[in-house]
Amino acid sequence: MLKNNVGSLITKEMLANYHELNLKKKEIETELNELKKVFNQYFDMAVGKDTRGDIAIGDYKLQRQVRVTEKYEQEDTVNRLEKLNFLDLIQKRPDEEKIKAALNLGLLKESDLEGCIKTSSSQAIYVKRVE
Repeated sequence: MLKNNVGSLITKEMLANYHELNLKKKEIETELNELKKVFNQYFDMAVGKDTRGDIAIGDYKLQRQVRVTEKYEQEDTVNRLEKLNFLDLIQKRPDEEKIKAALNLGLLKESDLEGCIKTSSSQAIYVKRVE
């Protein structure tokens, strides 16, 4: 329960305003997501899937940046490291820092972990006004 002095700061109008703004926020996010989808479809066709691109139209510039991340598949990597007797590289999941260190020291070869790395990418859309 709110203390009296804090509760008296909240008004019905504030709650109504918050509710309305939250509804507008959801509508805006839906519309922005639809526009991002169209922009990503454009870049997929124009420059290729998961490829960076930009285009200027009038005094606006549309950019797509792509971030790529790689992660070791947990089960496959643990199984492989166990077979290679690298138990110290395993915690409850593959220890990426130790794996990288073992690779750098030449104790482990990248081919030893072939098929264990999962690559994913995410796309980011930016619209800037060009003056």
